[in-house]
Amino acid sequence: MEIQFDKAASLKEKPQDESKLGFGQIFTDYMFEMRYTEGQGWHDPRICAFEEFEMSPASNVLHYSQEVFEGLKAYRTPDGGISLFRAPDNFARMNRSAHRMAMPPIDEEFVHEALRQLVRTERDWVPHSDGTSLYIRPNYIGIGDYLGVSAAEEYIFYIICSPSGAYYAHGLAPVRILIETDYARAAKGGTGFAKTGGNYAASLIAGVEAHEKGCDQVLWLDAAERKYIQEVGSMNIMFVIDGKVVTPPLDGTILAGITRDSVLQIARSKGIPVEERYITVDEVIDGARSGALTEAFGTGTAAVVSPIGEFSYKDEIIPISSGDGLALDFYETLTGIQYGRQDDPFGWTEKIS
Repeated sequence: MEIQFDKAASLKEKPQDESKLGFGQIFTDYMFEMRYTEGQGWHDPRICAFEEFEMSPASNVLHYSQEVFEGLKAYRTPDGGISLFRAPDNFARMNRSAHRMAMPPIDEEFVHEALRQLVRTERDWVPHSDGTSLYIRPNYIGIGDYLGVSAAEEYIFYIICSPSGAYYAHGLAPVRILIETDYARAAKGGTGFAKTGGNYAASLIAGVEAHEKGCDQVLWLDAAERKYIQEVGSMNIMFVIDGKVVTPPLDGTILAGITRDSVLQIARSKGIPVEERYITVDEVIDGARSGALTEAFGTGTAAVVSPIGEFSYKDEIIPISSGDGLALDFYETLTGIQYGRQDDPFGWTEKIS
């Protein structure tokens, strides 16, 4: 397929003050879109103006939540160029999520090329200030004009972009995490590993209640026993226990985070022992009290590495760390690679402009 370019009638004024970008509030001039029809396959790929598109009120995504998405970034490098970070891994994960949601696969190489073209088109939207980036959201939804609990026969895949401010404008600030004991996020055999909107919708009430208790996010436990650590609301989680980086295994209940994998590879490259194993909440609490657990931090696209300063568990506050140590080291190493400030021995970055 050839990607058509539809020129926008007018262009938006770009933000002048990059300290006020925020997250997900401003969108660029263009988006990428293509459609799928059963019996025809994918068709009509185009880069077009960021705009609303029409779909039936009976669309599958509105009633049965057939949807998957991804999140990645484009970075401004010191020479003024632009690079992507591990984009092929995002599209591979999107296909794994799509398979779980009974959605036809995308051509990973094709949408990767579409992303390159879109970001080149929007190169002037990639901010320059330290810590800023162009956030990229590929989304894939089921549409159609009939009701019925079944996979859709029509789909829209699209990519939108949003200039994003620095997540840590004043340095890595440790967060307080509520260990959730009532609600459950995902069980084995479910959709926990898929990046699909329903997982996030199901987590919202716990997040609201966590904020009411003065916490920033929720740490989920397993659905069966409320015993084993899973992940934080929007991040994977890691602990430093007896000098080892310990994180829950990919058993189908948590997202296979690309930042998670990047941090683990960096740790191994530095000779730091890594364990992917089941971790009980009691081990975490006991380790924090004894001093065996010296750090805890989340990993994800938005924050990269987010140090955890305290856990709230059964009305008790358990202090963890100040945010120094390995969390800071991983953050500086990974962002150094992403922004092109240091060498990339892993081959993760892709210069596109």
